[in-house]
Amino acid sequence: MSNELLWIIFALINFGLLLTMYKLFGKVGLFVWIGMSTVVANIQVVKTVEMFGLNATLGNILYGTAFLATDILNEKYGQKEARKAVWMGFSTLILLTLIMQMALQFTPGENDIAQPALETLFGIVPSIAIGSLTAYIISQYFDVWLYARLKRVFKTDKTLWIRNNGSTMLSQLVDTAIFCGIAFYGLYPVDVWFEIFLTTYLIKFLVAAMDTPFLYIAKRWKRPVF
Repeated sequence: MSNELLWIIFALINFGLLLTMYKLFGKVGLFVWIGMSTVVANIQVVKTVEMFGLNATLGNILYGTAFLATDILNEKYGQKEARKAVWMGFSTLILLTLIMQMALQFTPGENDIAQPALETLFGIVPSIAIGSLTAYIISQYFDVWLYARLKRVFKTDKTLWIRNNGSTMLSQLVDTAIFCGIAFYGLYPVDVWFEIFLTTYLIKFLVAAMDTPFLYIAKRWKRPVF
């Protein structure tokens, strides 16, 4: 199976699992998903793959589902709940970073086989960690704010796609610019850096476009009791 086809299937499964969590657990399920997705996406990003002739990192799909989750919260529960979820994801990511950095300081046993793998996954350089955390909190807050503003103008269900795509695609542009600027600018020539920025945003743009039908599905469901 090609990476391109697997990527589409992977995206559909991720969005489907998000809706399943919402269907089963309601608002609580969305909060849990946001915390989980921010952590796992930052682990997946270590792996690089080739798609459409371009080098790309995994994690963009799962990271994109966090924006869908906050849009659902914003749409059905209000801006305050969406902001609370953003801070939950941010706090989860900080706790993971701190705990795993401490875990790496332990001297591994003679027969340990996990230390090299853990160092690869969690021994991230400070600029990448700072870039990821900064990009997350700013872009997610911007997404919540912009979605609420767009909702005041495009109020109907027919224009749900405008407030969803508008807020997510622009906030993902902010996210990509901040992360690539902090983590990678200066490490590569400007033309290479711009290619990384462009391909990263292109993938996030596609993910944002794909999540729209799932927001419509969540919109039609009655609010679960959780």
